[in-house]
Formats: sequence, structure tokens, C-alpha cells
Amino acid sequence: MGLDKKERIIFFNDIFSVGPVWKLSEEIGVKSRDEWMKQSMSDKFFEYNGYRERFEMVMNQINLIPDGEHVTIWVSDNAHEQTGMRYIVHLLKEKNIDITMINTTAAYKELFQVKKVKYKVLHTGEIPSEKLQFIYEQDFGQFLTLITDHDREELEREWLSLGESHETLRVWRNGRLQSITEDYYDDFIVKKAKRLFGKQNEFISVARVIGEVLGHLDQYLGDAFLEYRIRKLINSGVFELEGDLRSRCFYSLKLNRNESD
Repeated sequence: MGLDKKERIIFFNDIFSVGPVWKLSEEIGVKSRDEWMKQSMSDKFFEYNGYRERFEMVMNQINLIPDGEHVTIWVSDNAHEQTGMRYIVHLLKEKNIDITMINTTAAYKELFQVKKVKYKVLHTGEIPSEKLQFIYEQDFGQFLTLITDHDREELEREWLSLGESHETLRVWRNGRLQSITEDYYDDFIVKKAKRLFGKQNEFISVARVIGEVLGHLDQYLGDAFLEYRIRKLINSGVFELEGDLRSRCFYSLKLNRNESD
């Protein structure tokens, strides 16, 4: 749209619904998240190399926003973007700036949702670029919300609560963020895997299993987190492995005999 010289876009290349956010505004918290990502996320699913450097660069970009600026946060109804919004509000807490929010879930539903088709956008990245452009070009009045001082205080309190939690998984339920244990969806993964394997219970590529789970999941957690949990289930004996765990392209799985009964 040729707006790159008029407006500045800052974004985290991350998924804030997964991984620790404990003390994330401090160096110790960034280090903790970086180490968890390194240990838990597969390079084939998540662009880990240089993660900490990119993360700290974006933190610095936000911290350098001067007083008097107007910031608009694009956010949809999921734990990833809602957590990220609270983090950004926290980083900007000492700034004398106006913050507004565009809820892309509400905008998409209002402008594009077909009433007879039940389809929910899980995150902003699912919205095609031409539709995001259309949202941008609309009269922002119906979708743009000013974050008041009271709102900022509430978001700050919620972030501080998140920042004290050591849980590594968050979900968005009934308009609120909830921190849960990272094995919360393990039974769901096994259930969908059983459906995919069928009675034959033959080896199937991990990518197909992840696709099956993603197709029925009502949260945005990302491929990498699901693959991480599948590896945990393999290690605990729920799934049998065939191939090389170092790459999703070269390993398949099926249910352990005891699990398939």
C-alpha cells in the first residue's frame, strides 16, 4: 500500500500462547524463554536460530517509541495475541502515548463472515492480506478502541500476574487468558491420533497427525508446540516411533499397543 514510509510496523516473530513469560520484561525472563524455546521447539517447525537477538531487538524498538506517539495494536481473540498485547502495554507503561486497538476477530466477523458458515479466525495471520487491507481502509470508528488509562492499568495487572506464573501454556476462554499446564492437550492429541490411525493403527507421518489436531483445535498454539508434545508422548511410551526424531519429514508414529486397546 506504500505506507511503509508513513507508518512504522513493529512485530514479534513469536507465539506467546506457548513458552514461559515469567519476568519477560527482564533479562532473566528473556533468557528463561530463550532456553525453553531452544530445548523444546524443533528447528523444522520454529525458526529458532537468532531467536533471542530478534526478541531483544523488538523489545528495544518498543522501548524507543517516544512520548507523544500514537500506537495502534492489531490483536485477535487468542492467547498468543492477547498475551502479546498485554506485554506491549507493559513495555509502554511509562510512555505518555495514546494506544488504540483493532480487534481483527471482530472486524473479520463483521465484514466477511458468512452467516450460514461456521468459521472462526484463530489468529490475525489466518486473514488473507487483501482482507486485512480492506479492514485497514475502513472507517476505523467501528473497530478501533481507545485503550483508556483504566484499561491500561487492568492490562498491566493481568500482565504482572502472567509474569509471575511459571506455566508454559496459555489459552483464551470466555474473553480471558488462562495459564494451564503444558500437557493439557495431550489427551486431545491422542484422541485425534486414534481417529486418524483407525483400527489398523499403522504408522502415519507426524505432519499428518499435527494437521489432524490443528483442524479441530480451537486455540492457536502453532505446529512446533504440538510436535513438542508429540515427542513427549513418544518418550512416555504413548506413541511408537519409526524414523528420525530430528526432522518431521523423516519420522512417523502409531499408538502403543496398550494405548490402542
